[in-house]
Amino acid sequence: MKNYYRVALGSKGKYAESCLKGNFIGVDFEINQNLTYKLPEEWQAFNREFIPLYLKAHPKKSKIAAGLACGALWTVAKGIKTGDIVLCPDSAGRYQAGEIEGDYYYDPGEMLPHRRPVNWLNITIDKADMSEALRRTTESFTAVVNYTHHAEEIEKLLTGISGQEVEDYSEFVLEKHLEDFLVQNWTRTELGAKYNIYEENGEKGQQYNTDTGPLDILAISKDKKTLLVIELKKGRASDAVVGQILRYMSYVQEMLAEDSQIVKGIIIAHRDDQKIRRALSLVNDVEFYRYNISFKLVKS
Repeated sequence: MKNYYRVALGSKGKYAESCLKGNFIGVDFEINQNLTYKLPEEWQAFNREFIPLYLKAHPKKSKIAAGLACGALWTVAKGIKTGDIVLCPDSAGRYQAGEIEGDYYYDPGEMLPHRRPVNWLNITIDKADMSEALRRTTESFTAVVNYTHHAEEIEKLLTGISGQEVEDYSEFVLEKHLEDFLVQNWTRTELGAKYNIYEENGEKGQQYNTDTGPLDILAISKDKKTLLVIELKKGRASDAVVGQILRYMSYVQEMLAEDSQIVKGIIIAHRDDQKIRRALSLVNDVEFYRYNISFKLVKS
């Protein structure tokens, strides 16, 4: 099965031109050793070994930052397979498409030394041609994002068909606006009194990438003791969302939380039903919030 990834080639694509000329993608994260014989099949084992090394080299970084860095490093070095497709933003904000051609190699002393060979397809995708759902995923601030859930649209973009033609906006537009509204008005909400939206290197924890997909919002309590996973659903939330948010919480607890931190979850939807109420009745660390929409015309 072919998978699809976005891989950032340095901040704002500053190394994209060099990667295109050299036919490779790569990452750094200042892990200065050859990983050829240090790449287990599961990213969890890699992170357990390398997060302590990363934190030792970067004592001011959080465990969350370390987990993101090590996870991205493993994904580029091992998780992405030969034949997978990568989309890499360049310095102009366009996406260069390529196919992974071979295994990991280490090029010490060079920029982005942890590398994979790539056959660039001479295809450039403008962000404006993507559907809003795909553009939303590109806004993640993590170095590597799995795009496979957008495989159908990406394949059409690679053949020159705009993503606007394949997306049903009615299925996600309300959820998208709810997320943006909540982020933009965070300090005015009940949640904003206790939590801040997590930030790393100036980027907010919105569409935060995990190994089971991007979670909607990651927040951290003002006393730094609690990480909060927020999942937003348009309309009515089904009981399936409970399993979804628990998977995100498990990832955050295992890979991002410090030993002294706990993880909680909140599901936000327009309404609930008996199924989700029963599912949540036995889950102590997940709460449900309803949102209300109000629209008013005032004659002037």
